[in-house]
Amino acid sequence: MTLETIEVQTSDSPRATIIVLHGLGADGHDFEPICDELDLAAVGGVRFVLPHAPVRPVTINGGYAMRAWYDIRGTAIDRQEDEAGLRASQRDIEALIAREVARGIPASRIVLMGFSQGCAMALLTGLRHTERLAGLVGLSGYLPLLSTTEAERSEANALVPIFLAHGRQDPVVPIARAEAARDELQRLGYAPQWQAYDMQHAVHPQEITALNRWLLGVLN
Repeated sequence: MTLETIEVQTSDSPRATIIVLHGLGADGHDFEPICDELDLAAVGGVRFVLPHAPVRPVTINGGYAMRAWYDIRGTAIDRQEDEAGLRASQRDIEALIAREVARGIPASRIVLMGFSQGCAMALLTGLRHTERLAGLVGLSGYLPLLSTTEAERSEANALVPIFLAHGRQDPVVPIARAEAARDELQRLGYAPQWQAYDMQHAVHPQEITALNRWLLGVLN
């Protein structure tokens, strides 16, 4: 296990885990306030695991080293994907899931959640995970390695609940990319809950309310 993590627990005996993956250039602290806003008392104790992505050079930012789950090589990210970086981070996130299972949280009580690059990693990893997960959350992101998803997806998560949300005015990840992810997931037989908000590359208060409701549903 190589990723450093922050952990926030709502009780001493958590019954579920939400692994929250941050966006490019941020770190695990970025979503601590969102975790505080969620009210999941109805499902019992929850452990939030907020890992820090590795520090690596990011091509689109002039090679400047920052926390990133994978390299962004250009604006046409669907045609210049850093597959090696994506796969390496997938393995790191799989290790986080395995650690939670070893600590007594079954995979069926684990949610993978991510924002932007973290969204990409949550979808990439969750759809391929070999044990049924409680759900996948993708905020302001997209589906990477789209052409391999159908062949590599896990039958165990064929019916996994998925929550997708995006800003209509997002200048970083255009909403068309999120809509393409939604449409591909629907084509493959998933039933993602889709939300769009009048915002840019951010998190909307109404989004948190909708997410809270959805989490209560998949963890109850």
